[in-house]
Amino acid sequence: MLRRNFIKLGASGFAAIMYSRLTFANAAGKQLIKHPDEAWAQVNNQWIKLSGTSSGFTYQDIKVELKGSGNAQAVYVEAPTTQLEAIKLKWKYQTAKYSKVLGDHWERTYGDLGWKAPEAGVKNPWYVLLNDGESTACFGVKTGGNTICWWEVNYDSIELAIDTHSGGSGVKLGDRKLHAADIVTAMSKPGQNAYAALTAFCKVMCEKPRLPKQPVYGINDWYFAYGNNSEKSIREQTEIMAQFVTDNNNRPFSVIDDGWEKADDFAVSNPKFPDMHKMADTIKSLGMRPGLWTRPLIARLSDSATLLSPKIKGRDNANEPILDPTVPETIERVKNNFKLYKQWGYEMIKHDFSSWDIFGRWGFQMKKDFTVPNWNFHDQSKTNAEIILNLYREIRESAGSMYVIGCNTMSHLSAGLFELNRTGDDTSGKEWERTKKMGVNTLAFRLPHHNTFYAADGDCVGVTKDVPWDKNKQWLQLLAESGAPLFISADTNSLTAEKKAAIKTAFAQAAKAQPTGEPLDWMTSQFPSKWKLNGRQVDFNWD
Repeated sequence: MLRRNFIKLGASGFAAIMYSRLTFANAAGKQLIKHPDEAWAQVNNQWIKLSGTSSGFTYQDIKVELKGSGNAQAVYVEAPTTQLEAIKLKWKYQTAKYSKVLGDHWERTYGDLGWKAPEAGVKNPWYVLLNDGESTACFGVKTGGNTICWWEVNYDSIELAIDTHSGGSGVKLGDRKLHAADIVTAMSKPGQNAYAALTAFCKVMCEKPRLPKQPVYGINDWYFAYGNNSEKSIREQTEIMAQFVTDNNNRPFSVIDDGWEKADDFAVSNPKFPDMHKMADTIKSLGMRPGLWTRPLIARLSDSATLLSPKIKGRDNANEPILDPTVPETIERVKNNFKLYKQWGYEMIKHDFSSWDIFGRWGFQMKKDFTVPNWNFHDQSKTNAEIILNLYREIRESAGSMYVIGCNTMSHLSAGLFELNRTGDDTSGKEWERTKKMGVNTLAFRLPHHNTFYAADGDCVGVTKDVPWDKNKQWLQLLAESGAPLFISADTNSLTAEKKAAIKTAFAQAAKAQPTGEPLDWMTSQFPSKWKLNGRQVDFNWD
């Protein structure tokens, strides 16, 4: 009898019991994670175990304090004289009954997200989901926090790492107390699948997303021009593509990508674009809304060394010096540029490269460390997350009413500040396999972020002669019916009657609010082919 009842618990019973061992409900009924069993601090690249107290943990002048705050467990850190690199919190937890885990990425995805078997030591950025086949336990931190965080799921424990580096060195907090993170947890409801559980959990992690007033769609010139653009090419592309627009209540954007600027100055256009204000007016007169790409932290070759970030591996190109984001003059330049774009008449700005320019690495290279060790910015009193957040907040403020798309931006730090986020690495106008890898994967595993963190941009449909149309039209359909932003990068010389009709249909769909799509086979495939779109199942053939 006991055996029979035990079996009746099933997988969901195991998950609920195991989850309850890690969490508890506070007086308001909110789920909080229990007090950690252990805490460690990283100093001089060495991990030091802290001593437990009733409210937290200590070691010499390092103090970690945990406090309940609404539906979160707030973590506060002090280290007046120690250069602190990280804090690690550990809970004893048998995870063997969970068959699959899912984490996020630091910034963009790189075709590598997916449900995987638990593996000790693997970093799961920002949040982790544990699934037993029926139920899903969710552990994460709230968006907009002052540290970069990740979770590790080990055989006998679950750990949260709270990174406090400043550049490649430990932060110098001085006398201030750092509000490092807000830990949140959730358990899927009975009958709720993992996709719905993650979507709901995203709303817990980000309580106040900043979203576009209407669905965003349009065109971008990158995946056929690749920087070889001009005022003439943008005008011609916009004029042709505007013919396929049918919704005058929500007009599309025409985004000018890289190639418009003077080589080292994003406040000055090059001779191919003689008048950027006039360019914006031309796009408006053709029935679209003007958008612009920029790289905020690129420096001028003539800039003083006092304005520049230290040269490190990955960020040592003499022809591309990078501004130090902790120097006040850098922030003023970034703000002035965004104000200038608004004066020119642009209604959306896509800013790029900031994570690379800060760390000298792409997200997929941030495995052991975010950057090379033993260097720091001008101001070492702020964590990397605080430095990034300050940059993002100043961009947000100076952009005013313009929409902002973050590209190569930290996802969890973009949420609540930018209306849109480019959620994956570049798709392609040259090869289908890259679009499949970077586009389909990021849309499947980052769509739960859509309208919960920001509008989740899966990147463009590169309509060219080089990409097979039988594949591209499926990617176009998925984006157009997913509810997420749609951008088309079309070589207009390659447009056939069939392609024109498909684009016209896609524009009409993307212009209207739709239910967010759901990848039905995402638990078993990194590139889901079965999707729920507008209440029906649609099967795609990506191979």
